[in-house]
Amino acid sequence: MSKSTTIAIQGIGPVLFERSLKARRINVAVRPFKGIRVAVPRGVSFDKAERLIDQLRPWIRKNQTKVKRLEAAQTAMDARLAGLDRAVAREHLVARLLELATAHGFTVNRIFIRQQKTRWGSCSAQNNINLNIKLLLLPAELRDFILLHELVHTEVKNHGPEFWRRLLEVEPRARLLDARMKRCDF
Repeated sequence: MSKSTTIAIQGIGPVLFERSLKARRINVAVRPFKGIRVAVPRGVSFDKAERLIDQLRPWIRKNQTKVKRLEAAQTAMDARLAGLDRAVAREHLVARLLELATAHGFTVNRIFIRQQKTRWGSCSAQNNINLNIKLLLLPAELRDFILLHELVHTEVKNHGPEFWRRLLEVEPRARLLDARMKRCDF
């Protein structure tokens, strides 16, 4: 029995079936830029897994549509990021962060500009702030919200009630802006 095989399934496309020692049941994943992968546990035939794929066809098609949108958004983001210069980002983001810190009485240690995949920013226990270069692609009010969010973390190291009280002091629209960031496609 082979460890993996790819089968072209009509209306879905290529599907990778892989034997998995960890899987306890057949696991189907529709992954951006990688396609469909089916983890097949020991004791389950690839034929049985292929029959399941046929039953899951509507779910797979729906998720393929979502994944295609995500892939298009990521491709567009990559193109926009290619035009960003880290030195320019550093100049703009650091200047604005320090301006907000001064205006609201925050103290920052070091500031780093990174190209992170999952975070807009972070603040260490030493009050070092990491900012994502992608912040330059946000509207100014959302960018400022993220900067203020990280500045509040220089005083409050969690997202508890004290954090939100302090964030609302410096940005009264924090809840609204936070909701907008959660819907953000960046």
